[in-house]
Amino acid sequence: QVQVVESGGGLVQAGGSLRLSCQASGNILSINFMGWYRQAPGKQRELVAGIISGGSTNYAESVKGRFTISRDNAKNTVYLQMNSLKPEDTAVYYCNVKSSDWYKNSDAWGQGTLVTVSS
Repeated sequence: QVQVVESGGGLVQAGGSLRLSCQASGNILSINFMGWYRQAPGKQRELVAGIISGGSTNYAESVKGRFTISRDNAKNTVYLQMNSLKPEDTAVYYCNVKSSDWYKNSDAWGQGTLVTVSS
């Protein structure tokens, strides 16, 4: 089983910054994908940023140029640096980890961390 633990959410003013962290643990031989999704009340969950095993990244158009995803492979940890935050970034942010061991693939989610951006 794979566990995913997130941290770093909070309340910030528009224009401010936050950094989210997500650490995966458990039966992991390789991580194929780590990414951040977000969901606001009454809205669909959307992919914000992702990084694959080779290091390639992709971003939602709405955050491109403002958010940066990065990874520490030795710690099985992924980060989301969020700059120039806007009220529309307010959401619960979820970390997703797609991994594998010798016997199975895993698709694990964190509990979510709330980001609130005030105007």
